[in-house]
Order: sequence, then C-alpha cells, then structure tokens
Amino acid sequence: MLDIKFIQENPDLIKEAARKKRLSFDVDELIAIDLRRRELLSMVESMRERQNKTSEKIAGVAGPELRTSLIAEMQSLKRDLQKKEEELRGVMVHWQKLLLSVPNIPDMSVPEGENDEDNKEVRAWGDIPDFSFTPKSHIELMQDLDLADFERGAKVSGFRGYFLKNDAALLSFAIWNMTLREFVKDGFIPLIVPSLVKKEVFLGTGYLPQGEEDLYKTQDGDFLAGTGEVATMGMFMDEVFAAPELPKKFIAFSPCFRREAGSHGKDTKGIIRVHEFFKLEQLILCEASHETSVSFHEDLTANAERIVQKLGLPYRVVANCGGDLGLGQVKKYDLEAWVPSEKKYRETHSASYFHDFQTRRLNIRYKDKDGKIRFVHSLNNTAIATPRILASILECNQNEDGSINIPAALQHDMGKERIEAKTKYVH
Repeated sequence: MLDIKFIQENPDLIKEAARKKRLSFDVDELIAIDLRRRELLSMVESMRERQNKTSEKIAGVAGPELRTSLIAEMQSLKRDLQKKEEELRGVMVHWQKLLLSVPNIPDMSVPEGENDEDNKEVRAWGDIPDFSFTPKSHIELMQDLDLADFERGAKVSGFRGYFLKNDAALLSFAIWNMTLREFVKDGFIPLIVPSLVKKEVFLGTGYLPQGEEDLYKTQDGDFLAGTGEVATMGMFMDEVFAAPELPKKFIAFSPCFRREAGSHGKDTKGIIRVHEFFKLEQLILCEASHETSVSFHEDLTANAERIVQKLGLPYRVVANCGGDLGLGQVKKYDLEAWVPSEKKYRETHSASYFHDFQTRRLNIRYKDKDGKIRFVHSLNNTAIATPRILASILECNQNEDGSINIPAALQHDMGKERIEAKTKYVH
C-alpha cells in the first residue's frame, strides 16, 4: 500500500506503474473518492460538534419552550448526522478497496513486457549436460526407481497429488538440511512458521484481494499460505523496532499450498507444479532505504544462486518484466534451473523487494537514529522449494544405466553417492 499523500502528489507515477505492470487501475477515481472522503469527514466532525454543543444548551435551559425547540433541533441534527455517517461508511469501503489496489512503483531497471516470456536474462551459470543417450524425464526416473507414487497420490489427494518415497523422500530432507545449515551459518534466524494464516495478514502482504483465486480458504475465513513469507511478515504486525535491531534476517520453513488457478493443462504430471509442497524462504526486514533494499535484493539472489551451485545445477537469472510483477513488487528476479527432458530452464526461485508496500499495510515500523518512526522495508526470496527442485536434480544427474548421481553437497546427509538403478524397494 502506498501513502495517500504520495498518490495525490504523484498520480502520473501511479498511472505509469499500472501501465508497466499491465494492471487496470484508475488513480483519478481514487483521488476523487479521497476528496469526497475528506469532505464527509469534515462534515461529520462539524455536525458532531454542533450536536455536542446543542446537548450542552439543553442541559442548561430552564424554559420549556426553548428546551422543546432545542430538542427538535437536536433530533434534526441526529437524522442528518446518521445520513452523513452512512454515506461516509460507504465511501470508506470504496476508498479502502481502491487504496489496496494501487500498484507499487516498479524500479526503472524493470524491463518492459507482457508476461514471463518477456523476462530478460541477466546471467547464466553451469554447463548444460550433454548426454550420450536420450535423457529420461523426472517422471520416468521416479517411477523406474520407485521414488514416487502418483497414482496413489491422486487417489488420496486428488489432481496433482503425489507421494515421495524412498530416496526421493530422503533427498528432500537432505536438501532442507543442507540449505538450512548454509543460512544459519550466514546469520539467518531459523523459523518453522504456520501455513494457516488470518485474512488480514494476506491483505498486509498483498496476496489479497488480487490473488484470492489461487489460495485455499478454510470454512472459518482463514487461508493456507503458498509461502512462509506471509506468516513471517505477520509475526511483526503492529510492532516497532529499534534501529539497531535491523536488519532482521529469517529462513522460514513451511508446508505451502497453491490452487494453481489458471494453470489447467500446464505440468499436469510430475512434481513441477503441485498443490502442496515445502519451502525454505528467505526474508529480510531492513531500514527504509532504497539503496539498502537494492543491496539486500542482490544478496538474497546470490544466496539462492549459491544453493543451486552447490547442487551443481545449470541455471539462469532473469529480471522479471513489468507484466510479470505482482502488485507490490518493486523488482523481481527469477532463478530458473535446467530441465533436460524439456530442454529449457524452469523457475525454481523468486527474489523480490517491496520497499514499505507490505509493512505499511501491516504497520511494521522502526525508530530511526533521529527518533523518527518509519516503516521498514521488506524483501524475500526462495531459499529452496521441494519437490520442484528434484526434477532438475534427478534429470541432470542421470546415467545411461538409469542410476542417478547424488550431488556432492547432499551425499553426507544421504549416506551414499548414487541412487542405483537396480535397487528395488518393497511397497
């Protein structure tokens, strides 16, 4: 959410932000509604003051005729006040809805574009594997090695359901452990956070109202989060930090849930696009400085790259175009790992910074060195998400005999160097 005064003073910036993000938003409507809101507030306050003064007069009047006249005036004021208060309530609802829909201003470096096909490659790392045989897909590999059960997953969980088994389950734990060690070593505070989160926290982080169709909702009106970012931000709602407490760095683990609305027909098989998954999420709260946010954004991206490099996976970093940014993001990088069976990179990480867009909604502030209360800046990035990353790991490390080499960084936790092709497990 942006400050209403900033919006009033910079309507052209808001219009340009909406255009670049390919969002439909009428800033002129918001400014007009805000003007009416302020007019009504002034009227209501004035009428309440008159009402109070009339009440005082009635209490001090002895004559019945004047008292009757003042009571009639009081009743008329009350009726008029009720009408204005009702109008104000309606205007406030409209005003708040529009205010929550104002797009954040994208950074000047964000490229133009309609969707993810227009994202711009920033850099690439690693050699794309050159197989002397036709590589299998992760689905074939997992079925051949008894690493997953998709049929029973669908029986139990429905469409996109899955069970991870045997070495795929162990590989997931090894990935989480390796990633967690790396971030704790770098001073990130480890958290296990709730996935069941109240509506106001989703509003605060910007996932509502625009992203509601992709969220699972409970019968009590709460939602299941698709990232640990939501709960971690909600931890500090309505709190004020001292300046020396910043930056605060977290590595948050959680189950994640996404309906994948609008993705019908995409990745209907396998583990790349599923409804339930697990993620370790990086999150930073820092001082209200653009330069500091930019610096941490690069750091978060480098952290994710270091993890993927330790896994030995070829990847690239892309700068997301305006049309592929969310409502609150100032800038975003996606990290995409190579998937040999598809002969292309697939997104595995997203690194974003928001300035005070989220913290203004959630009322997360700090007292700066001069004693001024300011909203902190927020940033987040995937550290690792499973099972999606398994697709690249299994495919990039496969051998002609059907076995799979385990990345060196995971061998200690796995207790072995290879998933053997001839190994068969009891169901």
